[in-house]
Amino acid sequence: MKNIIIASTSTIHGSGYLEYILPTLSVFFKKANTILFIPYARPGGISYDEYTNIARKAFIKIDKKIKGIHEFDNPLKALQESEAIFTGGGNTFELVNQLYKNKVIDTLKEVIENGTPYFGTSAGSNICGVSMMNTNDMPIVYPPSFTTLGVIPFNINAHYLDPIKNSTHMGETRETRIKEYHIFNNTSVLGLREGSWLAVNGTLITLKGNLSARLFQKDMLPTELITGNEISTLFK
Repeated sequence: MKNIIIASTSTIHGSGYLEYILPTLSVFFKKANTILFIPYARPGGISYDEYTNIARKAFIKIDKKIKGIHEFDNPLKALQESEAIFTGGGNTFELVNQLYKNKVIDTLKEVIENGTPYFGTSAGSNICGVSMMNTNDMPIVYPPSFTTLGVIPFNINAHYLDPIKNSTHMGETRETRIKEYHIFNNTSVLGLREGSWLAVNGTLITLKGNLSARLFQKDMLPTELITGNEISTLFK
């Protein structure tokens, strides 16, 4: 049975790395001693070791060990034998590129589907969707495919931002870009605001955190989803 936390961000304003969600992760990862970390998104171009150390410093606060997938000679075996998995944020294009390059994307999907606890933030959440086509990231590399894990039946737009009234910004809003996406694609998109996350247990998906989320569906007006509600039925 799938057991997943899909978070919009790793850090909220005024808080340290993962600090806002550590109490939830302490319960979520209760049965795991060591968490396999996937640092492929490497935010700001930092090294895998640097990124892994950032995650390690956060998880030690809840008495969990972190081991980077890049530290293993056989990443497939590391996934198959992992107690739990965390994929951090950064650039989704590079994350997906490395998942394909290292030939681990199918195994990652398999172990998640079989119940290995999975936690993703930002780019690590984007890959839970049907595709990565609603990421906000620059296409700094060209992955073999935009198809991702598909462990939820919709796409994620992490760090979702609402239009700012009286803003002088002349570019597209997030809502405009998602509407553009739906001219050519049918998959629903959930805009996750900062500090919000999805808890996935089997086929049940529940919105968590303090803020609502915004659901975009092709040829329909956007809908606000209230936190605390189970939203799975919207995608059947």
